[in-house]
Amino acid sequence: MKIVVHEVHRGYIENPELYIDEPVWDWQQSEKGKWVITHSRSKPVWVTVPDYVNDRLIFRITADLEGNDITYFNLKWGNYK
Repeated sequence: MKIVVHEVHRGYIENPELYIDEPVWDWQQSEKGKWVITHSRSKPVWVTVPDYVNDRLIFRITADLEGNDITYFNLKWGNYK
């Protein structure tokens, strides 16, 4: 099941991909990121979602985790927000 495992919020910027590299890299090097990368059935991916209400962009990282791994993730790190 694909779940959101991390979010990064940024104001509207011209080239968002240039500004998201560092936060994604930091997440990949964290305990949480390493665990998700190891346990995800496929490579985690990130998408850009506009947040029109708050006038910003949301970068969401999703991973494909199985039942026990979803439970472990939620117990260890709680809600992704």
